[in-house]
Amino acid sequence: MNRNQLVTIMYISKTGAVTKRRVKILTISEDTFKAYCFTKQAHRTFKIDQVLAMFPVT
Repeated sequence: MNRNQLVTIMYISKTGAVTKRRVKILTISEDTFKAYCFTKQAHRTFKIDQVLAMFPVT
């Protein structure tokens, strides 16, 4: 994961729902990262341990 990288993630929410999101990574901390989510059209904070898969957008 790199800052300003565009990625597609498979993410499991705290309610157990799995979603596919396209995001632009803004900042990364020890257990979370902040990103702009194109699906929700908003800034979001994601828990790294809830990311099931991550693929770079080419």
